[in-house]
Amino acid sequence: MSENVTVEEIRERNEQLIGEVLEAYPEKFAKRRAKHLASFDEAKGECGVKSNIKSIPGVMTIRGCAYAGSKGVVWGPIKDMVHISHGPVGCGQYSWAARRNYYIGTTGVDSFVTMQFTSDFQEKDIVFGGDKKLSKIIDEIEELFPLNKGISIQSECPIGLIGDDIEAVSKAKGKEYGKTIVPVRCEGFRGVSQSLGHHIANDSIRDWVLDKLGDKPARFESTPYDVAIIGDYNIGGDAWSSRILLEEMGLRVIAQWSGDGTIAELEATPKAKLNILHCYRSMSYISRHMEEKFGIPWVEYNFFGPTKTAESLREIAGHFDDTIKEGAERVIAKYQALTDATIAKYRPRLAGKKVMLFVGGLRPRHVIGAYEDLGMEVVGTGYEFGHNDDYQRTTHSIKDGTLIYDDVTSFEFEKFVEKIQPDLVGSGIKEKYIFQKMGVPFRQMHSWDYSGPYHGYDGFAIFARDMDMAINAPVWRMTKTPW
Repeated sequence: MSENVTVEEIRERNEQLIGEVLEAYPEKFAKRRAKHLASFDEAKGECGVKSNIKSIPGVMTIRGCAYAGSKGVVWGPIKDMVHISHGPVGCGQYSWAARRNYYIGTTGVDSFVTMQFTSDFQEKDIVFGGDKKLSKIIDEIEELFPLNKGISIQSECPIGLIGDDIEAVSKAKGKEYGKTIVPVRCEGFRGVSQSLGHHIANDSIRDWVLDKLGDKPARFESTPYDVAIIGDYNIGGDAWSSRILLEEMGLRVIAQWSGDGTIAELEATPKAKLNILHCYRSMSYISRHMEEKFGIPWVEYNFFGPTKTAESLREIAGHFDDTIKEGAERVIAKYQALTDATIAKYRPRLAGKKVMLFVGGLRPRHVIGAYEDLGMEVVGTGYEFGHNDDYQRTTHSIKDGTLIYDDVTSFEFEKFVEKIQPDLVGSGIKEKYIFQKMGVPFRQMHSWDYSGPYHGYDGFAIFARDMDMAINAPVWRMTKTPW
């Protein structure tokens, strides 16, 4: 925040800006959207916005659907399972290989993340049902890809409307082939956004994977230092960066949920001593279930930027003995030189730059510390599909007067950027070209703009380079912003 501008002046500007945006709407619409826009009031300790409410038709919301939350986020990255998009071809095609969930394996042999499997519904399937077709597809998958370790059935909208009994097919075929086949009722019309899809996917893992383990023996000998990475989808290799640090401090990662993950790792997780949760929004449900059923505690962590990484390493280590605590300090010290060099190189080029964010999952709050490590300031942030507890957690990361916008419309976001005039916008692919054409530097904060990883100390060096490359690129001297 500029030294010449007070918090009161910032808040007054934000309230005026919100009022200007709302004036452009019909009265009823403005009344509804007003609940989603506010300035953070540190004295009250709340963001002051409503969330997880149905989007208003026609506003070009940036949200996804329940199918996207299940197939695209939770289940899709599990590499050794085949994930069938059950319904018309469009949903599966749109979700095909879209999130850069890196994995190790041979595609089409023992890994299937970047392949699309769809039941390709036609009109006759809508009329007569698709159960028989689904059974045939599973038979074909077993013939063509016999090394798969299981199948998930990701239901699209028509499945819920016509009443296909995917549960019966799953039970019959699972028994026939002796494999885990999971029906996921993630029809896109369920809920208000992809967030319910996360919850549904978590519940399906609970019901069709964890609860069916019974007394099944573990495939490995457990140790006191076994942990599971929960809610990291290995975008650009993020989970690998996190795993390196955890293993360097003496822990053993027995599962990754779900980037570069396997069905065997899901089954092994009840043996973990601690679940380490990255994306609270998408995986808090299953973490709570494992705490209640298996007695596994869970802790949130944030590996964006050196400050938050060090804090998280120490918090994780606090759940173990002195061996791990000493290991955490050893890891922090090991990467101090890299951290210092990165900050020395990029902070002078980035200090004082203003950033506005609008992302999904945890990024609207988790990446703030990384920007602050570079001397940058986040002046506005919001979630696509956040809940009230997400915004409450955000209050610990933002400064007084920060502009908050939930499920922001395209019109609102453009007006906010035009008035606040940030040096960088971080959002998704739908917004990227709008703001770049306005002459505003932009970074995709969903998929790292084909870069990454951004987690951990190595990731911070890449993050700093990318932010510098975006803001200080010579191209911006060749164009002018609307203001």
